[in-house]
Amino acid sequence: MRTQQQGLGKPIISTDFNDHKVVAVGNTVYFSKDWKFFTDFLSHYLKTKLDPEWGNEELAKAPEERHPIVQWYTAYCEFQKKHEKQPDGTYSGEATGVFFCYLGLAYSLYLLDHNAELQERYLQRLKRADQFQGAYYELMVANCLIRSGFDLALEDETDESTKHCEFSATSKRSGKKYWIEAKMRSVAGVLGKTKADGAPPTSKPTAQVTTHINKAFEKPADDERIIFVDVNTTPMKPEDFSSGVPTPPKWMDAVEKQLSDKERDLIDGERAYVFVTNMSFHLALDDTFRGQAAVPFGLGIPDYNKPGRYTFKEAWRNKQKHLDMLSIEKALTTYPQIPITFGGDLPPTKPGDPKRLQIGDTCEFNDENGKAVVGTIVSAAVSEHEKRVTCVVREDDEKLHIHSEPITDDELQIYRQHPETYFGAIQRVTKNIESPYELFEHFVATYSATPRERLLELAKDAPDLNVLSKLDHKELVLELCERWAVSAQKMQKPAAEPVPKKAD
Repeated sequence: MRTQQQGLGKPIISTDFNDHKVVAVGNTVYFSKDWKFFTDFLSHYLKTKLDPEWGNEELAKAPEERHPIVQWYTAYCEFQKKHEKQPDGTYSGEATGVFFCYLGLAYSLYLLDHNAELQERYLQRLKRADQFQGAYYELMVANCLIRSGFDLALEDETDESTKHCEFSATSKRSGKKYWIEAKMRSVAGVLGKTKADGAPPTSKPTAQVTTHINKAFEKPADDERIIFVDVNTTPMKPEDFSSGVPTPPKWMDAVEKQLSDKERDLIDGERAYVFVTNMSFHLALDDTFRGQAAVPFGLGIPDYNKPGRYTFKEAWRNKQKHLDMLSIEKALTTYPQIPITFGGDLPPTKPGDPKRLQIGDTCEFNDENGKAVVGTIVSAAVSEHEKRVTCVVREDDEKLHIHSEPITDDELQIYRQHPETYFGAIQRVTKNIESPYELFEHFVATYSATPRERLLELAKDAPDLNVLSKLDHKELVLELCERWAVSAQKMQKPAAEPVPKKAD
């Protein structure tokens, strides 16, 4: 549950001492009596890192002349004022774009400080309006890389003897090292840019994509490259999802065409994983809808996110080969995924809401006949469709009872985020299998630990059993699972469909 909330970087280090919440970040310790949630700490952390004196100087300026961070701070204060204080002294409300901008920046700074190092040059760049956009986007990228399981090493850009990528990232999963470049389209009037260093707001969102990629290739890199480019344009809107399946914005098609054209012009040795993003929360500060988007592309990499027809085994092998990139894709779609609590536990229930049922708790319920029963909860489940919690209660005499009660919309959302741990103990929740390929992956996960002899026993009626018996364990698992998935697919559809390369 902690890694679901905080990602794969170092866990939040905190404790309670003498009515204070104590938080360690890097080699610095912070403490306060006022931090109930991790977001409370982040707000304090950002002000401390950027220097309160600098912030006060900016606040003294006219609103339109203030630094973007201070404009976000003002909007964030207004956001807080719109929500009434609850009986426990906390505030609650649906997060808007300003929440993701202001606290998202704070969380990115925290992650870099806690997991790598927060060099002073980043803070100075953030405070300079003409350099803010570049530093802000680099921090967003660093946030996603840290959460998806990479160790970062910042480059020494004071060394002017050679060009540098922003930083390197080494995957904890594969051990592979990647060189990272991150650039965002500059637009006049947005994120501190002016007419002197920003394109007109009416310019094409994809106008600078190829230019940024070309400049990235000019920088030396001994290992694989990952290039991030942000189009900095209007985010997707709720109506884009009205049909249930999002309608891709037009810039996505333009990006894929540009990247395909660029791929034909690559020189020997040029290849990179490219993520073209639109992380434009700053263009929808009052919007509660999260419409970030990303286009992953293997530039010079033929088996990463390219259209084509694949067998289940081929699609699976490609996926295993590029797991590092798949983890980045997930982190981009969940940015900034700010933890609410310090310890990775569930957020507390709202005042007035029923107590959250937990496995192992002893509680009093009414049984099926309306009689009061005291027992221990031994298992529980949520019916999302009915919006109800159903649990099994065991009395001291081992008699079992079924208890059911409604679940609020807020609690249902928390359950969806942590279905396996919502009831205080790990419960495996069966995932809905929505495609033949997902069924194939389910079979692979189920039978990977099955002994080879048992697998051959299951395949004893296969006409080519002698061929199967010569396969090693891994290949035997993949072959049998593919056959079973294809058979299931044929039972459901008249003709099998190819597995698209650009899945999910």
